Amino acid sequence: MDTLQFDPIVVEDQRFAQLASPGTRLRRLFSGLGWAEGPMWLPSHRALVCSDIPGNRIVIWREHEGMMVWRDPSNRANGNTLDEKGRLVTCEHQTRRLTRTEHDGTLTVLATHFEGKRFNSPNDVVVRSDGMIFFSDPHYGFRSKTYKIDGEREMDVQNLYRLNPATGEIAVVGDGFFMPNGLAFSCNESILTVADSGVNAFPIDGPRHIRQFRCDEHGELNEIGPVIIVEPGVPDGLRVDERDNYWISAADGVHCYTSAGVRLGKVLVPETVANLTFGGDTGRTLFIAATTSVYAVDLLVAGTPLASSLRAWRN
Repeated sequence: MDTLQFDPIVVEDQRFAQLASPGTRLRRLFSGLGWAEGPMWLPSHRALVCSDIPGNRIVIWREHEGMMVWRDPSNRANGNTLDEKGRLVTCEHQTRRLTRTEHDGTLTVLATHFEGKRFNSPNDVVVRSDGMIFFSDPHYGFRSKTYKIDGEREMDVQNLYRLNPATGEIAVVGDGFFMPNGLAFSCNESILTVADSGVNAFPIDGPRHIRQFRCDEHGELNEIGPVIIVEPGVPDGLRVDERDNYWISAADGVHCYTSAGVRLGKVLVPETVANLTFGGDTGRTLFIAATTSVYAVDLLVAGTPLASSLRAWRN
C-alpha cells in the first residue's frame, strides 16, 4: 500500500470541506489489474472485492493481507453489490447474466434472458432493501477488443431492468439509454440515479450524464431530473452518501455533486476512474477502482445508510 504525496481534495464549494478534509491523503491499495471495476465492501469479511474484467477474475483485499485472487475465472465479472441478506450479486459479461454468490460460496443464476432474448452484457446492479434488484444492460461486452463474450447480440436496445428474485419476474423500468451504466439509490430509496456513458460508444451525440428517477414502492420509475453532465471523461460508477450527495467517476478522479446538480468538489486520482464504493469499519472510506489500481481515501461522511453493504455492517 502506497500513500500518494499530493492533496487529492479539490474544494469547489465550501460544503465539500464538510465531506472531505483538505490534506487527506489518497492511498494506492494495490495494482496489477487489467481494468478495475465493481468494487464492493464485504462487512462480514472486513474485505473489499473488485472485478478485473480483462483478467477474468475477482480479487479480494484485506488491510493486513493485501490482494489475493478470490474467483478465477469470473465470467468477466463487472459490477457487484450486496443484497439485503449480505450476499454478493454480480453482473457477468462473458455469460451475459446476473448471478448471486450464496453464503456457502455456491453460485445461483438469477437472470439470463428477457422475453426470450439473452441480455447484452449486464453492467451494474443495486438491490433495494425489499430485495428488488435493478441492473443496467449496455452492450459494452460486445465492444471489447481484449476478449469475446458468448454468442451474438440478440437485443438492439440497452435497458434498465428490475428483477424480483422471489418470483423471477423481470421488467423494463427504464429505456431510451445509449449505454446505461452505474446505479445508486438515495438514502430513503425514493430516487434511483442512473449513469449513461453513451459518449464512449457514440462520440458525436452520445451522453455523459446522470439521470434521476422517482422510484415508487412497486419499483416503477418516473424521471424527475435534473440531468447532471460529468466532464472530463464519462460517468461510469457512482455512489450516494448519507447526506444524499452523489459521488461519480470521471477521467480525473471522483466528482461530488448535490442531488440538485451542483458540483461541490473532486477527489483527484492519477488513473481514470471506473467505479467506487463506500466501506471500511466506519463506512467512511471511499474505495476507488481506477484502471489498473484500487485506491482509498478517508472521508468525513459515510455512504447511504440504506445501502446493502453498510446496512449489513451496522446490523
